[in-house]
Amino acid sequence: MLRILLIAAFSSLLLGTCKIDNQLLVKSGGNYPESIGKIVLNKCAVSGCHNDISKDAASGLSLTSWNKLFEGTRNGAAVIPYNHKQSTLFLFCNTYEDLGVSVKPTMPINRDPLTKDEIIALRNWIDYGAPDDKGFVKYSDKSANRSKYYVCNQGCDLITVFDSETDLPMRCFEVGQSKDRIESPHQIRVSPDGKHYYIIFLNGTFFQKFRTSDDSFVAQAYIESGSWNTFILTKDSKYAFCVDYNANDGPNPGQGRVKYIDLNSMQVLATYVGANLFAYPHAVALNKDENILYVFGQEASFFYKIYLSGAGSTPLFPDFSGMITLDQSNGLLLKPHDVLFTPAGDKYILSCQNTNEIRIYNTVNDKLIKTISVGSFPQEIVISESKNYLFAACMEDTINFPGLRGSVAVIDLNNLSLIKHVYSGHQPHGVAVDEVKQEVIVTNRNTSSGGPAPHHTSACGGRNGYISFIDLNNLELIPKKKIEVSVDPYFVSIKQ
Repeated sequence: MLRILLIAAFSSLLLGTCKIDNQLLVKSGGNYPESIGKIVLNKCAVSGCHNDISKDAASGLSLTSWNKLFEGTRNGAAVIPYNHKQSTLFLFCNTYEDLGVSVKPTMPINRDPLTKDEIIALRNWIDYGAPDDKGFVKYSDKSANRSKYYVCNQGCDLITVFDSETDLPMRCFEVGQSKDRIESPHQIRVSPDGKHYYIIFLNGTFFQKFRTSDDSFVAQAYIESGSWNTFILTKDSKYAFCVDYNANDGPNPGQGRVKYIDLNSMQVLATYVGANLFAYPHAVALNKDENILYVFGQEASFFYKIYLSGAGSTPLFPDFSGMITLDQSNGLLLKPHDVLFTPAGDKYILSCQNTNEIRIYNTVNDKLIKTISVGSFPQEIVISESKNYLFAACMEDTINFPGLRGSVAVIDLNNLSLIKHVYSGHQPHGVAVDEVKQEVIVTNRNTSSGGPAPHHTSACGGRNGYISFIDLNNLELIPKKKIEVSVDPYFVSIKQ
């Protein structure tokens, strides 16, 4: 019954807007809705363009059927259901300024452009989910159990959702609250139970919660104005610790704070702040027992321990250590960016962006175990538990691959040694491990000059970035697998 209503509603919408008399959602060539098939099959999936014979010279995209459309192009998805603004099928066909962005070269090449009614029909069809002739929307099946990963595009207040099976963008939607400014989704994390994901904003006042089954908004916690960079979730998926790098409404420059949040009620339970506490905090982690929160000051070489239990302390009323200087920093300005604990919990690992190092410490006594030199400006780090490898995105590395910018350092945690560097793309930042597919997902920001020219632009403006993939088994970049996304793909988190 629901599908019948969907088909009827879509038919009414498209007919009313485009003034097309044909009934839409009936079987037609290529499994497109009839009026969409008439446009695509007669004007796009033709010889020399996007048919099966000519597709290799046309970004690898075949439009001979609805199924072929959703195999995508060499650059990613041609259509992202519910979002015409990020769908290249619309962007390259549109020639009407009042309908949105136009991208050159206009399709169909060397033929008459699509009429305004045809463009409106494509737009409405995409925004209604781009269903096939039976009303089925791509990726709407097995939604609760689908493996996928999430990329935050902090240049556009967008979240791009990828289907892990195909590595294609399956959804793309706006997040945040403000219509007047870019709030910059800076970090996104899927909860350990896989049911939700959470987003923190560099220029926002809310911490947002979404459902992984259907990517719907659930709730948000008001956390005040600040420079919200990072957060960590407890293993039971019940609480979060959110870190403000520099409280905008605080009296002292660089004065940071941490918010302790109940993820069920999305209420702030406590705020950790003090006159001599948290100078420019950024990297944050919980130890294995989750009774100590570690917070590192990014503009120096020190950290704090917040004792969450024991000796009468609780997360609501924790005990704070004084500022602890990192062992054997010896006056060096390390600027730790990211931190994580090894699965055994006996070590913690820092990416030090100012000294181009990975530093590994003993959890018991906070003593330095090993310093490993890597490429310039190491940022996010991630561990593959199946291989016991650490991957570090070195965003500004220009040494290991001359003439290029960026690398991913691979470290063997069995013997704490550097294995190699992999060139993943221009300015890599976010990294995540897909243990099922044995791949490392890398977000390449591509914000500075010298990177590859984007395949297209969108309504967001700015310079698109892209996703690349490293094979966990041979530690090589997977060739011919580069997926373009919107502006500044900064962080990535996976739901297995």
